[in-house]
Formats: sequence, structure tokens, C-alpha cells
Amino acid sequence: MDAPVVRRADPRALSYIVDHLEPGTTIERRIKVSNKSSQRRFFELYAAEAKIKNNRFEFSPGRTPNELSGWVSVTPATLSLKPGDRALARVKVTIPRSASTGERYAVIWAQNKDTTDATHNVGVVSRVGIRMYLDVGEGGEPPSAFRIQALLAHKTKAGIPIVTARVRNTGGRALDLKGKLDLADGPGGQRAGPFYVEPGTTLLPGKVGTVSTNLDPKLPDGPWKATLKLESGVVRQQVSATLKFPPNGSTWTADLGDITKPATWYAGGAALLAAAGAGALAMKRRKAARSRE
Repeated sequence: MDAPVVRRADPRALSYIVDHLEPGTTIERRIKVSNKSSQRRFFELYAAEAKIKNNRFEFSPGRTPNELSGWVSVTPATLSLKPGDRALARVKVTIPRSASTGERYAVIWAQNKDTTDATHNVGVVSRVGIRMYLDVGEGGEPPSAFRIQALLAHKTKAGIPIVTARVRNTGGRALDLKGKLDLADGPGGQRAGPFYVEPGTTLLPGKVGTVSTNLDPKLPDGPWKATLKLESGVVRQQVSATLKFPPNGSTWTADLGDITKPATWYAGGAALLAAAGAGALAMKRRKAARSRE
């Protein structure tokens, strides 16, 4: 429900808890929990470990703790909601004065349990969460930046065309990449797209990863002028290159000389995010991740 004033135009800060804090600082954020089921539900609210591994934001099972989750308290810790009810909770983050410099990751979970009984022999735990990206350090926040290093056109053995971009995080904060690809100046002047990249790539500072998008198998091989736009929060970059899809089962790499000078800009204006639910539960405007155990 809240974002720092300096991040009011940042879509990530309206979805997750993203901040830069000095040691000894305390902040509070409000979250809203809604019961979308047809019966009363009991929810537990807590923070637990998350980490970025293999260019993915990963969640640990259950209440696995880490340093950041130990700095977090959620009030109230439990909620009992009737169908359609909603309630606010407060997330308090207290950074110790002795905290070392660096970015930490965690998740604020709202969890509901369906336990076994005389008619149900399988118990299910459902939870929906809000990601936390919290950087600690004196002075200003490390910059966020990335660079698209290469574009590759690939065709699977089944003939499905795929465009992949290699991206390097050149800044000091983790990035969640999303974006879209447009094709123009194809055979006969054809245009195609936009094609949206597969979500889920999260890059640590200095790391290189890829984002990909699957295209229509009926798409002509080209050549095409491919324009890729990627973003993470308010940091965005666009490149264009000439691509031609190779025979099935092979890859064609755009000549780096064909890539136009990357255009980087910072978005203005806040984005409105839709509410989302997971089974019996939804956290509005801060949907981050779901897991089923």
C-alpha cells in the first residue's frame, strides 16, 4: 500500500518493498490482505528467506529465516477473515546500527493452511507473498543500470523461432527484467509483435543473464529489424538489430555492429497495478510471488 516518496514513479516499489536505508533506520509499510474464498480463513503473516540464484528470485520453504527476515516484524501476526473481508497489516523493518553494507532479500508471506480431517487426508499450505529488496549503506543508493549485450535468433528442431537477449547488470542493485520485442521491415514490408519476453529473470549486480520470447512458427525467416525494449522499474533500455532466423535447430547471432546505440531512459509516472489473488487469498498492489508446499 506504500512506497517511498522518491520511488512513487517506480512500478517495482508499488509491487514489492524496494528501498535503500542507512544502518539504524526503521521504516513501516502497510499491506492489504483479502479473503477471496467462500469461507472464513485464518492467515499467518511473517517474513522468511529469499535469495537470487541462477538469475531467479527464489523462496525458501516454510519459515526459513535469514538476516533480513530477522529485522522484520508483521502486525498483526495472524488474521481471521470472513469471505470477502480485507484487513491492513503493518510491516516494520528495523536496520541494526551494526548492519553491513549490501542488498538483502526476503518475502512477506500471508499463509493459509487446510489441514487433514475425517474427510480430507491431504493437507495443503497456500501462501502469497511480497518480495523485499532492501539495500543497506551510508549515503546515496547504488545506481540501477543494465546493458543489452547481444541478440540471438534461434529455431528449435520443431521450427519454433525464439529471440534471446544477453543482458548484463551494470549497476549496484538487483534487477527484475521484463519487456517486449517488435519486428519490422520483414519480407514484403511485414511487421509482427509485440512479443513479450518470458518473465522471471532477476540479475544480481555484475551478473549476465538472458531473456527470451517465443514467436509464431509461421513467421517468415526474415531478415527483420528487431527492436527489443527491456525494463526494470524505472530503468529502461532499447536496442535494434537486424535478425534472420536460421534453419531448425541452429542459432544466428546479430552482428554487434548492427545493434544501434542503446537508448537508456528513466520512466516517469506511476503505474497502477491490478489486484491479484491466490486461491483463498490476495494481496493487493504488492503481488510478488506464490508457492505451494
